[in-house]
Amino acid sequence: MILSISAVLLFGTGTAFAIRTKSTSFGAAIVVFLFGFYAAATGAAEPITEIVTATAHAIGSMRG
Repeated sequence: MILSISAVLLFGTGTAFAIRTKSTSFGAAIVVFLFGFYAAATGAAEPITEIVTATAHAIGSMRG
């Protein structure tokens, strides 16, 4: 069975969980969100996407 989860959904859920459990403040979550938003608009977006994709494929291939 193949499960595909959007990175936005995954990180959004993680951020919401961190705020709910008081692991981070709302302000810190906004800063992280804005950093991601601005990083996506730069030349760093493609290498970051490639790294995340390669990591997901590596984890998927470990399963066998």
